[in-house]
Amino acid sequence: MNQPEKSNSQEETFISHLVELRTRLLRSMLSMLVVFLALFYWARDIYTFLAAPLMSALPEGSSMIATEVTAPFFVPIKVTLMVSFLIALPYILWQLWAFIAPGLYQNEKRLVFPLAFSSFILFFIGMAFAYFAVFPVVFGFLAKMTPDGVSMMTDIDKYLGFTLTMFLAFGITFETPVIVLVLVFMGVCSLEQLRNARPYIIVGAFVIAAIFTPPDVVSQLFLAFPLWILYEFGMFLAKLFLKKERKKNEETENHA
Repeated sequence: MNQPEKSNSQEETFISHLVELRTRLLRSMLSMLVVFLALFYWARDIYTFLAAPLMSALPEGSSMIATEVTAPFFVPIKVTLMVSFLIALPYILWQLWAFIAPGLYQNEKRLVFPLAFSSFILFFIGMAFAYFAVFPVVFGFLAKMTPDGVSMMTDIDKYLGFTLTMFLAFGITFETPVIVLVLVFMGVCSLEQLRNARPYIIVGAFVIAAIFTPPDVVSQLFLAFPLWILYEFGMFLAKLFLKKERKKNEETENHA
């Protein structure tokens, strides 16, 4: 094959990949749109569910407020879009997997899919932990600390921003075992290096908690301790993974 023919072949392959990527992105966006349209009628109820932890902590007779004219309409829509994305996420991840899988080696395929699935589940667990365990405690604590003569209220848009930040912080925190396992698998860090980094991780966990949570000790502990524990769990999984790989290599050498 001469050089022009080879160049044309590479260009056609690149274009075909772009077309496939566009198709899968459109399918992902369409899936999210379908879910959003199905949930649109219950947008107000979805926001009510999101606001429940704060509403239950507010003093009797208090309520949330909207400081912008369009906020009562657009904020529930934003929440519904977020929920639609989370519901459609398995299908979106499947489209991503179908796009990248042909370019992976067999051993990479064996690890990538379980890691992607685990990441999805752990992110949801982190969000659920924030909603059901952290929010009631944090909002209850803040309500009790409100000075006399001050009405505890918040704007619905700011509350949405706060919850999204907390969901993201706890969702990423619960990804720690996957991150540790990937670092070991890719050879970026050894298990011994991760053990030696433990003191820095503990300090870093409290620094991250101080940045992403409200300025109270309770919520900071709720983020810092899970991050530390999940880091230890990630090292445990990495140890099992290395042991399994070592045993597999020994069996291969024996058969050879």
